[in-house]
Amino acid sequence: MWLRLITVCVLVSLTKMAWAQPQRVVSINVCTDQLAMMLAAPGQLISVSYFARDSRVSAMTTEAMRHGVNHGLAEEIYLQRPDLVIANRFSAQATVDMLRRLSVPVVVFESARSLEDIRTNILKMGEVLGRQDAADKLLQDYEAGLAALTANGAHGPRAAIYSTHGWTSGDQTLSGQILTAAGLQNIAAEMGMTAGGVLPLEQLALSNPDIVITAQPYPGHSRAEEYLQHPVVKQLQARSGQVLVSDRDWVCGTPYVVRAIDNLRRAREDWQRGIE
Repeated sequence: MWLRLITVCVLVSLTKMAWAQPQRVVSINVCTDQLAMMLAAPGQLISVSYFARDSRVSAMTTEAMRHGVNHGLAEEIYLQRPDLVIANRFSAQATVDMLRRLSVPVVVFESARSLEDIRTNILKMGEVLGRQDAADKLLQDYEAGLAALTANGAHGPRAAIYSTHGWTSGDQTLSGQILTAAGLQNIAAEMGMTAGGVLPLEQLALSNPDIVITAQPYPGHSRAEEYLQHPVVKQLQARSGQVLVSDRDWVCGTPYVVRAIDNLRRAREDWQRGIE
């Protein structure tokens, strides 16, 4: 009886240790890729998504080249023999379901929709990787970076995020909070938009923003991106004297948003000097 109880306790303890420090981790989302690369121990992260090597959406392409790559396919991932797979809520559900049926542990992260969500995901990544100390240090650096840059946007220049199909972001989105932290007023918030939504070109023109931030264009031709080439958009950008583009630092909820905030802060200061 006692021997059996001791054996069970040892097995439970070993199970907790294995979960606390997985040895073969695979990430299948560009945002979890980057947090995992920031926090994983050497050799712990064996594979990241192929998007991690795409400079249009990843801020850590150099680091990603040091890891194996996957394309988010269950069969491919299973053959890499992971003891933990890290996914995002928008990862292919079929892949997540198949891996779980194959008894592969999968942890799903929510996309960061605010600066606070980034804090949550840093700590969660540290927990699932068994790297809590590294996560605490990364969080301290992130919070220090925010504290050094965050400004009051009540009297700053009015800015518009204008992406493909005329998409914009309200103040309860990560992009909107990046704007506010940089000391800019978000015209989408002026219109009562809290989440993302379409901003008609006519409304953009009538709102008369001081700064327009467009999306990073992709190679080739896209009708959705023709919005960004419209003469009205170009005229508004020319008036501010700046062409600002939301890039890989904006895509994911990682500490790289601090760099995005810093770039906008510099743009705000340039604009303010220009009207003095």
